Amino acid sequence: MKISASFLGCKKIGKTLSDLNLTDVDYIHVDVMDGKYVKGKTMPFSELSTIGNYTRKRLDVHFMVSKPLKLIDLYATLNVFCLTFHLDILDDLNLIINRCRDYGIKVGIAVNPSQDISLVYNYLDKIDLVLVMGVNPGLPGQKFIEDTPTKINTLRKEIEKRKLNTLISVDGGVNLENIEYLQNCDILVSGSTITNSHDYQEIITKLRN
Repeated sequence: MKISASFLGCKKIGKTLSDLNLTDVDYIHVDVMDGKYVKGKTMPFSELSTIGNYTRKRLDVHFMVSKPLKLIDLYATLNVFCLTFHLDILDDLNLIINRCRDYGIKVGIAVNPSQDISLVYNYLDKIDLVLVMGVNPGLPGQKFIEDTPTKINTLRKEIEKRKLNTLISVDGGVNLENIEYLQNCDILVSGSTITNSHDYQEIITKLRN
């Protein structure tokens, strides 16, 4: 199991990233919000682009924006593992997928709690990752939605049936109490469970196991 640590909601971002860099966490989860797709708005790219000053970890970028196509060229300049977009955006998903491919970057699609997991099936052979949202996107610290594991398990069966290598990631409300239900995932995204702890590495190790 790989772990992607989110710093959304952290007040001392530089210190948080520096401390995470000292752990064996696999990725840093970067939430990008435009104030339109979701109410919240995150730091502009001009500030986020300095993230390399604090960590060498690869970035797991989650676009919660209505029109992400214009942002790909910017974020492709960073140490990015994957760029993930939502199903119900205004830009054409196939254009986004192709643009990411042009840069050799992995591409993912996020599925919200209110959306049926089958909506992503038509893209499974075109993308590298499906991000299943365990909370409604936009706000940190929400309670994990109970039927999320069912969606994940259904998605796993579909991926295996098609003999694909598409990764499954889950984001939102992931903690030490619910990880036993998330064993069909490849990547766990966790924010406050890690960053509110006194020992980042200890929590990361427990999440991974």
